[in-house]
Amino acid sequence: MTKETQFTVGDYLAERLSQIGIINHFVVPGDYNLKLLDYLEYHPKLSEIGCCNELNCAFAAEGYARAHGISAAVVTYSVGALTAFDGIGGAYAENLPVILISGAPNTNDLNSSHILHHTTGTHNFDYQMDIAKNLTVAAVALRRANEAPRLIDHALRQAVLQHKPVYIEVPTNMATQPCPKPGPISAVIEPETSDKASLEQATDVAADLISKSEKPIMLAGPKIRAAGAEKAFLKLAGALDAAVVVQPNAKSFISEEYKNYAGVYWGLCSTRAADKIGDFADFFIGAGTVFNDYTSNGYKIGPSAEQFIDSDYMHVSLPGYEFTRVKMDEFLSRLADKVSKKNATMVEYARIKPALLNYAPANPKELLTREELMRQIQGVIDGNTTLYAETGDSWFNGMQMNLPEGAKFEIEMQWGHIGWSVPSALGYAIAAPKRRTVIMVGDGSFQLTGQELAQMVLHKLPVIIFLINNRGYTIEIQIHDGPYNRIKNWDYAAFMESFNAEDGKAKGLKANTGEELDQAIQIALANKEGPTLIECYNHTDDCTKELVAWGSVVGATNARAPAADQ
Repeated sequence: MTKETQFTVGDYLAERLSQIGIINHFVVPGDYNLKLLDYLEYHPKLSEIGCCNELNCAFAAEGYARAHGISAAVVTYSVGALTAFDGIGGAYAENLPVILISGAPNTNDLNSSHILHHTTGTHNFDYQMDIAKNLTVAAVALRRANEAPRLIDHALRQAVLQHKPVYIEVPTNMATQPCPKPGPISAVIEPETSDKASLEQATDVAADLISKSEKPIMLAGPKIRAAGAEKAFLKLAGALDAAVVVQPNAKSFISEEYKNYAGVYWGLCSTRAADKIGDFADFFIGAGTVFNDYTSNGYKIGPSAEQFIDSDYMHVSLPGYEFTRVKMDEFLSRLADKVSKKNATMVEYARIKPALLNYAPANPKELLTREELMRQIQGVIDGNTTLYAETGDSWFNGMQMNLPEGAKFEIEMQWGHIGWSVPSALGYAIAAPKRRTVIMVGDGSFQLTGQELAQMVLHKLPVIIFLINNRGYTIEIQIHDGPYNRIKNWDYAAFMESFNAEDGKAKGLKANTGEELDQAIQIALANKEGPTLIECYNHTDDCTKELVAWGSVVGATNARAPAADQ
């Protein structure tokens, strides 16, 4: 293939992706996107990562955005994009700027009477755009080359500003069309700033409310990372000298070695007595919080509106006030300059603070238990580790992990898609190759997306996968049990080895006892040329008490009868 000399729509999109910082983009080829893929391949600073299917492609891009800040996935029309939309919904829910780029039919066919393949067999070619508009913050279709720069820049800017996915539709004949070269990238990536008057009034009101409280506490939520407000949050925490707790989907966003860290605030699933110090507090200062049915234990925890300040990306909510155009990090930082020490929650926490949870070693010859499995995984985690906790009991096991300074934790609690962790960890490991990526995933979740291990083998990514084989969907069993929660068992270690074919370096291992697990972990740590999957046998009922309690609450919430007025 040789590249045309003129600057085209494909060139423009490739250049803009590079300029916003993307290095690797994730693709599944199809005949509606092939020419566009050529242009992305031509760009000297872009490198594609192929995926096994479009769901995994979207989740891989989502994982890349977790580590890198922004990402792109390229799929074909309809049969590709409709599958990818599942992962894009997850990116929206989890506040991750993923750029979904879809090929589309030739512009000459869009307004014709033609019936096209990869469609529903009608003359409606807008259904994909209609779906995209509901799953992204900007959805654009490139129909004329002269409009492409404006539309592309608009979509990319919204991804940057709103920390959400966007959609760009590129007809199969559009990538080759000539168009202007791009202007300065600052037009796309320059951040928004607060309205100064609103910022000052918001921080004045907040400081006054805090001064009237006696026992304020700081609460970090999942949006704090996307807003880049962690340092500002700690500045305010330091000025107040108040206790700091985090929501479960914000674990690791604030260092667990921070002197005022008081655990994960999750009601009956809390760690380090965070629930008790939360009950003691009389005022919450939140940053990027989200109280859904999962994080609130069926809406049973959370501060009242009269006792709560919360800041989102660009607005602040206070009792009786709502301020727009107030940026989270600027609000927290400015507020820190206006408050005085209010350390009652830390004084109380010093009295009730429990010892860190540490499991005692089990007899190495005995059958593997959940506690022994978690004890040994804890030993793998250092300051350079990113721990992925798949939807299920891994959530609750992950909450109990003690993370040293620098360790990171990834979870998908708003979308809650089982199978998310494997493809997402692929994207994460591509973006952060110098970190150790570790996955805790159940057998049921793994069966959805496990084929994406093939790309970890291809790219020689030393990801460690602890596959907890308990013969079913344990999280669903605890919410509402039935025969549908039991699944066909696989030989997961052999499945891992099958991806090696002629040249792979992956390892598939099994562990029935603590001794076997210890040996498998040593092999995994030594394997630098590919992933290692350790199939860990665990009884179905050997799960955390937190999952049992949480599952009961969520099951009851799901089962509520219709209200009388419905």
